[in-house]
Amino acid sequence: MKTFNSISGGQTSAYLEVHYPSDYRAFALVRTLDKNCIYPDAKVRQMVSDKINAEFIGTLEDDIIIDTILDLEQYTGREIKWVTGKTFDEVISRKTGIPNLPQPMRRFCTLEMKVEPLFQYWLSLNIEAWECRFGFRANEKRRAKNTNNRLNENGLLTHKGIIGKHKNGNNKWKEFAYQKPSYPLIENNIFKDEIQKFWKDKPVRFAWMNNCVGCMHKQPMLLKKMMGKHPNKLQWFIDQEEKAKVMRGNTWRQDALYKEIKEWNPQTELFDDDFNDCDSGYCGL
Repeated sequence: MKTFNSISGGQTSAYLEVHYPSDYRAFALVRTLDKNCIYPDAKVRQMVSDKINAEFIGTLEDDIIIDTILDLEQYTGREIKWVTGKTFDEVISRKTGIPNLPQPMRRFCTLEMKVEPLFQYWLSLNIEAWECRFGFRANEKRRAKNTNNRLNENGLLTHKGIIGKHKNGNNKWKEFAYQKPSYPLIENNIFKDEIQKFWKDKPVRFAWMNNCVGCMHKQPMLLKKMMGKHPNKLQWFIDQEEKAKVMRGNTWRQDALYKEIKEWNPQTELFDDDFNDCDSGYCGL
């Protein structure tokens, strides 16, 4: 069985790639069409466009994630396959142009911008199911258990993919059993502190926090912090919510509007160390 590493851009998946080299490896890039979120280096934008065979304007994750993947390729000497699906703008607008926002209990954004492109990459290889290494650390056995609860009778994760069209124009779907999960960091008792120590003196740049900077899984106070770090990107999230609220009554969260969060005035300064993986929504992935 061939092996596969999904590179998220964080220290853990990068550590996994360094210490457990795989037959295949890929990074799923979240894109936006919003030129207010443009990646600042035109040369790198073109490089990324060439890698994904599509126009790259910017990402709604931290821009440093682009540097991370490029640095990791140089550090390991192994090429990473860059994949991408629809832009975030396209994912939420569909054919109507009216934003339909994902929410914590229906995260179709992850499905369409992360899971689907990686699945399509596997499909293009025309191979049997692969062993997918999950970057769950030694203290994350619950996440491994939750993943294993989704296995089919043959111990594989499945994905419903489009394989063509019916005569009436509707999509033709098929269920694919395409990956067997494994957890090398759990098996080898690797914790977060060991991973951070490893990267301390290495020439690979990492973002302060991964995932989309305005992800609805992030706690409100963290979103407020992100608005200071990435004002243009968070404005995209505010703008989409304002349109969706008017046209659909649809918001990112149930407890607060992003526009309201932007206007909050915390009584104390929030520091980077005040937040952790759980604040980011990481434990809910």
